[in-house]
Amino acid sequence: MNELSSIQKLTKFFVSEKIFSSMETESRAWKVKCNNCGHERSVWGMGGIRWKAYGEKALYRRCSNCGERSLLKIYKKTAAG
Repeated sequence: MNELSSIQKLTKFFVSEKIFSSMETESRAWKVKCNNCGHERSVWGMGGIRWKAYGEKALYRRCSNCGERSLLKIYKKTAAG
């Protein structure tokens, strides 16, 4: 996703370029994975921002890949895996 989402554009307007770059980098490390089909995307790629966050969470939503409703796990992918 090359184009910014509405929330990303709004955030970019109010923060410095340095902070926005940090938000993008960290948001790209946060992944959303479907428990049904295993499809994985970054929070940034979905149009979101997850910055200075910790812990994992799960949401019951429709997967953009398989179309089924399932738990979507949100977790931070580290260099180690």
